[in-house]
Formats: sequence, structure tokens, C-alpha cells
Amino acid sequence: MTFDNFASAQSFLLIAGFVIAFIMGAIVNKTHFCTMGAVSDWINMGDTGRFRAWGLAIGVALLGVVLLEMVGLVNANGSYPPYRNGQLIWAENLLGGILFGIGMTIAGGCGNKCLVRIGAGNLKSIFVFLIIGVVAYFMLNPFPGSDKTLYSLLFYPWLNPLAVNMGNSQDLGSVIAGEDNALSARLVIGLIIGLFLVWLAFKSKDFRSSSDFALGGIAVGLCVLAAWYVTSNIVVTIDEQPYPLTQYYSEWDMLAESEEGKPAIGAALSSQSFTFINPMAQAVGYAAGGFNSSLLTFGVMAFFGVMAGSLAWALVSRTFRIEWFASVGDVINHVLGATLMGIGGVLAMGCTVGQAITGVSTLAIGSFIAFAGIVLGSALTMKVQFYKMMYEEEASFGKALITGLVDLKLLPESLRKLEKV
Repeated sequence: MTFDNFASAQSFLLIAGFVIAFIMGAIVNKTHFCTMGAVSDWINMGDTGRFRAWGLAIGVALLGVVLLEMVGLVNANGSYPPYRNGQLIWAENLLGGILFGIGMTIAGGCGNKCLVRIGAGNLKSIFVFLIIGVVAYFMLNPFPGSDKTLYSLLFYPWLNPLAVNMGNSQDLGSVIAGEDNALSARLVIGLIIGLFLVWLAFKSKDFRSSSDFALGGIAVGLCVLAAWYVTSNIVVTIDEQPYPLTQYYSEWDMLAESEEGKPAIGAALSSQSFTFINPMAQAVGYAAGGFNSSLLTFGVMAFFGVMAGSLAWALVSRTFRIEWFASVGDVINHVLGATLMGIGGVLAMGCTVGQAITGVSTLAIGSFIAFAGIVLGSALTMKVQFYKMMYEEEASFGKALITGLVDLKLLPESLRKLEKV
């Protein structure tokens, strides 16, 4: 994908982001692909159909990335965000994942599901988006008149020192086989994990009985892969010299005639795929900046694309419904859940799509940690909610928490505080 000027190349990047996200939004709405629902079905009913669909999406994206990276058609190094960064922020990945998992359970859905619901008419999700966006924005950007962010005030002093230096990259291929053999190792590891996840999905008779499970998993995985492919292959040719967008941006003063059209965030021109917490923050910044075109990014366009795709399917299928809060308690739950997702999504450097699918497709160790944290946070929250509902006053938070950990096999049976229901 070669262009003779930066404006055309950037326009293609933004439009492609919108179109691919539009397809994702429509299919996620149609198939009810939902990561929080996947955990809920598994924990509360023992139904693994939607969890297998999530795993299938991961497998498809992973297989595609390692194969295309092998032939030079995907560049997951130096991505935005930097999944393979040599600094493994494992504590932030884990804590952020747990907080995000708790938040999405309390609020009834993750970041992607929030956008899908907005498109389908859920006004509560607009409220959730605004809170996630504002919280995430100030996790990443200084407060007005200050050089302090929410992250630097609350988390940096005690979490950053826990980071582990992994050398040049934290992906499994580099860690296991070394930098020189990383590409081949990624291919082998990616094929093993990816094919296993695909097999794990289709081995289930219940999964095979629902075309929506397969369609949702395959389509989401392919959308993530398509975004990687597009963002890795856009170049601007000047005097027969190809410049990737990030290189063009870094040499803007030499290549461009003026500052007009220069994006505000150069890193957002890097290779990337779908994630939804940082783009929500960017969307808030875009609106606060008076809808200045320099603040438009691939992520912001994906944000709009998912909502538009979901809206299109809701209208076609006649499932568009206006929804609002049922009670004050419902409002409180959504505020708390959205706040935790805004904080957790930034700490974990992604969400149930951004880390669990896009991040895992790079084989970054931090992505696996964040994914595990999200599932743990969500599953444990559901267990606590369940026991408090069943036992009411008898179930203190502590008793429900310990019993939930026992149910999840994270504590021995001898520590159980409440009888299993």
C-alpha cells in the first residue's frame, strides 16, 4: 500500500480502521460475541461455548500474525502499544487485568461490548464510555495545570520498580530462542498455540452446533489480523524512497512542506490492531480538542467504526432498543465498573480484545499475564456476587471471597467458608 503523499496514506489508515471495525461491530452484535459473557457462562453455568469462541478468535489472530510476520507482511515489533517492549511490567499487567475484569463484570461488559451496546441503543453504555474515557485519559495525560497523571500519582512509585528487563523483547520466541532465532521460534510457538486453540474450540459438539460461535470467533480474529496487516504495510514514497508512516513523521521537517496535517500523536502511526481503552481516552481528547483532525487516530476511527457497525446490524435486524438505568444501584455499579476499567485497562495496557486477542497474537508475555488477570478478576467477582446473593447477610465479603477462591481451585478445600451451592 504505497502512496505519494502523507495525507493520502493517513486517510487510508483511518478509513481502513473504520471499515474493519465496522465489520467487527456488526458481527459482534449479530453473534453476541462477548468476553464478559464468556466468563459468566463458564463460571455460572458451565457453558464454555462463548469462551471457546474467544479462544478461537485468539487462535485465528495468532496464526495469522506469526505466518504473515514470517513473510514480512506484519510487523509486530515497535507496535502501538509496545506489546513486545523489553520491560516486562508484569505487576501492572496482572493488577490492571484483575481491576479490568472486576470492572467489566460490575458494569456488565468490556470496552468493546460497551461500544457495541451504544450502537444497539443502550444509553447506559454512553455513560460507561464517558467515565472510562475520562479516567483513562487522565491515567495517560497530565491534569490541567500539572505534570502529574493519575498513573504517576497512584501507581508509578510502587509498580514501576517491579518491572523485569527482558532484553530487546518479551515475546515468547525471543525469550526461548534468543533474538537471532526469534522469528522462527515465534512461528513454531504460534502454530502450536494457535492450532491448539482452534482444535479446542471445534472439538466441542456444543460449539459446533452454533454457527454464531464459529462466525464470531473467526471474524473477530480475522479483523484483528486485518488491522495488523494494513497498519504494517502503509508507506509514503518520496523520490522513489519508501517511508513507513512513523519514519515519515520523525523526518517531517525534511519531508513535509509545512506543519499542516501533522498528527498530534506520532506513535499512533505505528503498526497496531484493535484495543479499546486507550482509543476511548483518545476519543475524549479528540472531543475536548474541538474535534481537531490532528487528533484523529486509527484507534479513534475504530471506536466509531464498532459503534456504527453495531448500529447497522441493530437496524437491519430490528433489535435496536433504547435502554436506561433501572435503579440508583444500577448507576453506582456502572460508575464503579467503568472507573475500574479505565484504570485497569491502562495499567494492563489493553482489554479483553487489546491484550487477550491483539496482544496475545504477538506472543508477548505481558499479554498472557493481563489476559489471565482479566479472567481471574471477572470470575472471582462473579463468585463473590453469587455467594452474597445466595447467603445474603451470612456471606460477608471475606467469606464470599475465600469461598470463591476455593471454587476456582486457588485455595484448598479446607479453607471453604460457605457450603457450595
